[in-house]
Amino acid sequence: MIRFMTKEDGAAVAPLILVILKDMELPFVAQHGEALTIKLLTEAIADPTYRYGYTKGIVKEVAGKIAGVAFGYTSEEEPTIDAPWTKILAAHGLDETSQLFTDPETFPDEWYLDTICVAEEFRGKGIGSDLLDALPMIAARDGKSVIGLSVDEANPGARRLYTRKGFKKVGEVPISGHLYDHMQKDISSELTIE
Repeated sequence: MIRFMTKEDGAAVAPLILVILKDMELPFVAQHGEALTIKLLTEAIADPTYRYGYTKGIVKEVAGKIAGVAFGYTSEEEPTIDAPWTKILAAHGLDETSQLFTDPETFPDEWYLDTICVAEEFRGKGIGSDLLDALPMIAARDGKSVIGLSVDEANPGARRLYTRKGFKKVGEVPISGHLYDHMQKDISSELTIE
């Protein structure tokens, strides 16, 4: 079952976000460690306005366990989505400038897939594909008919999946010292007006 996230999902989802942060080699994780990063992420997920806030995510549940998660936001939200993280850093006595992300990632007028991750025990079972297929539901809810995402040039498997799902490269963007292809998919033909 694919559903919108809830606040209660935070503890199960934070370790999945950490997988992506580690893959991206973000300095914050190396500096502060995995345990503290998970603790702060779990706290931040409860804020609906945060990049990984529960209102910005969907999960796939299998046998009562969260098998995968996808997070995103509109391009208009990007300038403010990390403000809650700054508050959490301050509350824990950490340097408020120690952000996870500093580079802009979105292209104008899109719903941006920030993160998608499948739990290790569920990989290879189509969970990521199912989450990608469900993205129009959350993009439409947020008033967007174009979904954008960034894929590492060193990840051809992900690029093939996104291409099969109808995404096309529209540009490049540097994120945390790595060059990513920016891909988009127009979902206007998938949206139904009620």
